[in-house]
Amino acid sequence: MYPAAEKRFIRINKITIFVLFLVITAGGVVRSTGSGMGCPDWPKCFNRIIPPTDVSQLPEGFEQHYVEGRIKKNERFAKMIEAFGYSHLADQIRHDETIHEHEEFNAVKTWTEYINRLTGVLAGFSMLFTAIYSFTYWKKKKAIVIWSVLNLIVVVIQAWLGSIVVSTNLTPWVITIHMLLALVIVCFAIQTYYWAIKLRDTSFMKNTNKGFTWITLISLAILVIQVVFGTDVREIIDHLNQQGIQRSEWIDSIGLPYITHRFLAYVTLALSVFLYFKIRSSELINTLQFKYAKISLVLVCIQMLSGIILARFHVPAVAQTVHLVIASLLVGSQYYLLLILNKPEKALSTMV
Repeated sequence: MYPAAEKRFIRINKITIFVLFLVITAGGVVRSTGSGMGCPDWPKCFNRIIPPTDVSQLPEGFEQHYVEGRIKKNERFAKMIEAFGYSHLADQIRHDETIHEHEEFNAVKTWTEYINRLTGVLAGFSMLFTAIYSFTYWKKKKAIVIWSVLNLIVVVIQAWLGSIVVSTNLTPWVITIHMLLALVIVCFAIQTYYWAIKLRDTSFMKNTNKGFTWITLISLAILVIQVVFGTDVREIIDHLNQQGIQRSEWIDSIGLPYITHRFLAYVTLALSVFLYFKIRSSELINTLQFKYAKISLVLVCIQMLSGIILARFHVPAVAQTVHLVIASLLVGSQYYLLLILNKPEKALSTMV
C-alpha cells in the first residue's frame, strides 16, 4: 500500500513516538527520585562522558567551578527573559542563592540523571532521522516535512532548556515549561505520523459527527490545563520538602492548586466516559476511533488511581512517575483521537 520510502518514514516516526515517551518516563523517574542535580553540569556529567561511581573520582574543586559556570549561564538566561519583559523572573534567577548549594554526591542519582540524558540523545537522533526521511513527502505533503523539521528545532530548544534546568538548580517554572514542551514534541510527532498514514489510507476516517470532535477537543484542553496545575502542585511539594515538612502533611498544605487539579481530573473522567459511551452507541463501534476512546478512558482511570495513591499514601515516588507517564500517554492518545475524528478525505493513489 505504501511506497518503500514512505514505509521507512512511518516506521521511524513510530519509533520516535515510542522513544519520546521513554524520555518522559526517564524524566519522571529523575523527578520523583530527586535526581535532577545528579549531574551538576551539562552536557557532560562532572565533566566526564562516563559519570563517576565514587566520590574519589570527582574532579578537584568541582564545586566552585560549576557555581561559576552556572552564574554565567544564568546571567545570560536572565538577560534573555528580561528582553521579553519578565524583569521579575530575571531578578529571581540572578538572586537565587540555591545555585551555590551542592547536593552530596550520590552515584545512584548521578546515573539516574545520566540515563535520562542518554534517552534524550536517543530521541534527538530519532527526530533527526525523522526529519531527514520526511523529505520523501516534499511534493506530496509539504506539511509533513515542515512539521518534522520544526519538531527537530523544538527538540534542540528542549535540550537547551534542559541545561537551563540544571544551571538554575531546578527552578520550578523552568521545569514546567520543560514538561509542556515535551508534550508539544510528542503531539508534533503524532501529527506527522497521522498525515503520513492518512495520505494513502483514509478507510479508518469514518466519523461524521462533529460533536465527538468537540468533546475530544474540550477534554484535551482541560487535560493540558490539568497538567499545568499538576506541575504547580509538584513545585509546591518541592518547596514543602525543602522546608522540612513531613510527607503526611503535604496534601493538606497545598491548597487551591491541588483542589483545582483534582476537580479537573473529575471533569476529564466525566468527558472520557461520556465520549466512550456515545461512540460505542454510534456507527463508530469497533473502529479505530472507538479503540482510542477506550484507551483514553482506561488511561484516565489509571491516572485517577495513581492520583488517589499519591494523595492517600503521602506521595510515593513510584506513583509520581506513573502519574506523570500516564498523563503524557493520555495527552498523546486524546490528541490522536482528535485527529482521527476528523471528516473522511480522499486518499492519494496507492500506486508507486
